[in-house]
Order: sequence, then C-alpha cells, then structure tokens
Amino acid sequence: MNFAVGFKPLLGDAHSMDNLEKQLICPICLEMFSKPVVILPCQHNLCRKCANDVFQASNPLWQSRGSTTVSSGGRFRCPSCRHEVVLDRHGVYGLQRNLLVENIIDIYKQESSRPLHSKAEQHLMCEEHEEEKINIYCLSCEVPTCSLCKVFGAHKDCEVAPLPTIYKRQKSELSDGIAMLVAGNDRVQAVITQMEEVCQTIEDNSRRQKQLLNQRFETLCAVLEERKGELLQALAREQEQKLQRVRGLIRQYGDHLEASSKLVESAIQSMEEPQMALYLQQAKELINKVGAMSKVELEGRPEPGYESMEQFAVSVEHVAEMLRTIDFQPGAAWEEEDEEAALDGDEGGAGPEEERPEGLH
Repeated sequence: MNFAVGFKPLLGDAHSMDNLEKQLICPICLEMFSKPVVILPCQHNLCRKCANDVFQASNPLWQSRGSTTVSSGGRFRCPSCRHEVVLDRHGVYGLQRNLLVENIIDIYKQESSRPLHSKAEQHLMCEEHEEEKINIYCLSCEVPTCSLCKVFGAHKDCEVAPLPTIYKRQKSELSDGIAMLVAGNDRVQAVITQMEEVCQTIEDNSRRQKQLLNQRFETLCAVLEERKGELLQALAREQEQKLQRVRGLIRQYGDHLEASSKLVESAIQSMEEPQMALYLQQAKELINKVGAMSKVELEGRPEPGYESMEQFAVSVEHVAEMLRTIDFQPGAAWEEEDEEAALDGDEGGAGPEEERPEGLH
C-alpha cells in the first residue's frame, strides 16, 4: 500500500531538543542513557548496565581459552566504533563515569515535559481515504492502514491491532536482535584474536623446533646435511598447511564480522526512524535478516593442540653412535682418505696418534 505524507511544521526549539535527545541515546538499549553513564577509552558512552551486558556476553569465551596471558579483567568491543576496550580487575566498574552527560540528561528531563522519543507531529495519511491518518496495523496483511480501510475497505475482514502496540513490539524485537548481534560480533572477534594467537604459537613452535634441529645436526657430519634439509622442508610444509587453514578461517570469520557489522549499522539507522508506519514498512525484513544472521554457524576452530609441532622432534643419538663406527676401508684410495682424515683430526683437535683406529697403525 502507498501512503501520502502530511507534516506539521517543526518549531525551532523542538528541533533542537530532538537533536539533543539523539545524542543522549545509548547504542545498546536505544533508550536515553541511565545513570551511571560510563565513558569508554574511545570517548563513546554507554549505560553501565549495557556495558556490563556486552562485557558479560564476550568475556566468558575469552577466559575459556586457557591462556595464562589473558588479563584478569577481560575485554570487549565498543558497539559504536569497534575499538577494543581492555578492563582491569574491577571490570566495567573500573570505567570512568561521564558526569557531564548525566548532568545534561537531568537538565533535559527537567526542561522537557514530553515523553521520551516524542517527535514533532508527523502523520502518514491513507491514500485511499485522504483525510484519514494511518492509525492501525493489519495483522493479516502485515501492513499499517487506517480505520476506514478496516470498516469499509480492503481490510474489513482482516484482524487488526493498534499501531503503537505493533510498533513497540517490533521495535523491541529488533532491539533484542541488535543486542544479540553485537554480542555475537564480540564473540567472533574473540575467536579471530584467538586464532591469530594460534598462528603466532605455530610460528614460535616451528622456530623453536628448527633451532633444536640445527643444534642437533651441528654434531653430525656433512653427510647428514641433505637429510637435515629434507626434515626442515617437511616441517615447513606442515607449518604452511596449518597456517593456511587457520588464516582461511580468519578470513571466513572476518567476512562474517564485516557483513554482521554492516547489518547492525543498517538496523540502528532504521531504529532512528521517527515515523511508525515508515518504520514498520521495513522493520519486518530487517528483523528477519538480523535473526538469520544471528543463527549463522561458522566453521569450527582448530582442535586443541593443533598448533603443536612436537611431532617433528628428532633424536640423533643413535645416528651419532652409528657414525662413530665408520672406519677407513682398504683400497686404491687409501692415501687420499688417510690425508683427509688427518686434516679432519687437526681441525677438530684430535689427540695423539695412538688414539687413531687400529686400522691406521
């Protein structure tokens, strides 16, 4: 159904108060800030209760990773700018209160006698009955309409409800969906951060194993260099395979986070629509999108111990023992081999002649 819009003129003072009220709305509960108001490091404001709700939604997953380097206070993302807020052991209660905003809210409530979110009068008029305002909602057709349409028009056999009732209900549904989506975004961000740490751990473990391999191969002869290179290549291949898998998951989670954040922005903009009928024309689709996005299940994270590279540990003691049994063989190249052995003994600080193998006496 198409509607014609009729507007009453706006007063300058009312318009200014409306602009002020928009600045005093919490991005989580979409209501005017309630005391106490906390200010985040990024200079955005939240109700303390809303900040605590977002913190509680993301912090348990962060602590469940079992890392000893996690701050005891935890962290969460600012819902306005996605800036990471790191808390101390006091949690949300360690954030500074914004007394200026609280004072402005007190003054605003004293100066304004109208209810919260009331706007200068703006009414949608029914296209079929031009003198009738849109004041009811058809539950059967899921569209706003006027009273005459219910009595005489296309909706006379439909079930209807008061427009404010449906407005409040669907606005509440969308608000709950936004809160769930914001909390879900924090969990996705925590998973991405965890997998980035997994990448770093894989690289650190690989570096440590390479150092161990190098230390052990230094005790062996040059004939082991080829085998050493083969083992290093196998380790590098395993490292690359694991990193590719984890980075692929990071890209997948990042794409989901970007799409989810855009949907949150779109939903928040829709929540600012002051006209109930216009809002309801697009609210149902947004609610469905938010609900579908909230239920998306992402591919599982790497299993515990995935970053371990311990399977590439090498034992060379038995190889070194085997090399100690190598002796010269009689043949045409005896003198050449004897000379090379003597040079190796001089470079390695070999002992007197009586310490040489019996075959060389």
